[in-house]
Amino acid sequence: MNNIDYQQVIKWVLIVIVAGFLGQFGKSFASYLIAKARRKKALAASESLEVSIKQPGESSSPMTGSETTEAEAKAKKKALKALLKLRKKEK
Repeated sequence: MNNIDYQQVIKWVLIVIVAGFLGQFGKSFASYLIAKARRKKALAASESLEVSIKQPGESSSPMTGSETTEAEAKAKKKALKALLKLRKKEK
């Protein structure tokens, strides 16, 4: 135990510190990339919701008069709510 090589000890301490540093920032960077991908996906979804709200398409379901308007109203309300929720998360 008398022959302790201090250079070896310092080298290994620095290696452990650098590994911890890289590990922490690697984790942060991965979290950033995941959040960015989720925001991109949410933005695409909100744009498609805006398009569907602005341009109500023909209903492909075999519903009649009031059923169609009720379904369209529910769909618009749900889309608006989802859009507002996404915009609130962006802020």
